Amino acid sequence: MIKFYFNLAPNPMKVALALEEMELPYEPIPIDTRKGEQFAPAYVKINLNGKVPAIVDGEVTVFDSNAILLYLAGETQRFLPEPTPANRGALLSWLMFVASGIGPYSGQAVHFRHHAPEPKEYALNRYDFEAERHYKILDARLQEQRYMVGSTYTIVDMAVWGWARLVPHVMGSAQAWSKFPNVKRLLDEVSARPAAQAVERLRSRYTFKTEMDDEARRFMFPQLARLGMK
Repeated sequence: MIKFYFNLAPNPMKVALALEEMELPYEPIPIDTRKGEQFAPAYVKINLNGKVPAIVDGEVTVFDSNAILLYLAGETQRFLPEPTPANRGALLSWLMFVASGIGPYSGQAVHFRHHAPEPKEYALNRYDFEAERHYKILDARLQEQRYMVGSTYTIVDMAVWGWARLVPHVMGSAQAWSKFPNVKRLLDEVSARPAAQAVERLRSRYTFKTEMDDEARRFMFPQLARLGMK
């Protein structure tokens, strides 16, 4: 059985969706990053980077959510497009677009909007702009077709779903969806799937620390200590 190390952040949740969609048996193992559990020696042996998610599948360990999606799809041969060079190129390109663009810029926008100390105007403006630009690229792609890789629901759509759920939080407004109607359409469609509903049940089974107190900031933002901040 696959061991799935997770919390409720976007990257672990897209892996949870893939596990449910692929009907793979797995053992969920919560890692509470606001309590510093990602730095426990037993977990660092699994992922030296001290991030979630990670999976252990027998003798195979995979970390990074996008690597996990590729691994699971490769093992099951499910949720991949028709095996043509063009489709493979599109799948890899858009999956890496989420990995290198949507995820990092969304995450930094959240950090500077909700957690960073002042002054932060320049940084927030930069990451807001880039997050919005990246979501507009997704929206333009989804205006042309139902899914990210043509007419087939794939692991790329799962990766988009993981982050799209947080668009209002990322952009700081519930009205943000007016800018990305096609992303919202995909989000709603995937969220209605039985696998996504199973992910919501998984989320409800576990309680993670929500307070961003001094302990949480120490584990989540250790760089602040270098500036003499708590």
